[in-house]
Amino acid sequence: MEVYALMTSSPILNALIFTWLGIVVFFIAFGIAVKLTPVNLWREIVEHRNMAAAILAGAAALGLCWIIAAAMH
Repeated sequence: MEVYALMTSSPILNALIFTWLGIVVFFIAFGIAVKLTPVNLWREIVEHRNMAAAILAGAAALGLCWIIAAAMH
């Protein structure tokens, strides 16, 4: 599907469409990344207070956001 098919004549509506599209893609990609980790990432961060796991999750989230933003630009 071509991205231009989603564009309208309103720049504000375009921004909202692509914002929500980016958020949806991010949550799907981050959910897949969390499922691929060998440990329960949420338990490591919350219960065990594993700072390395929290930094890993944050870095993965930022990396995914940059990739999605570059692809949508």
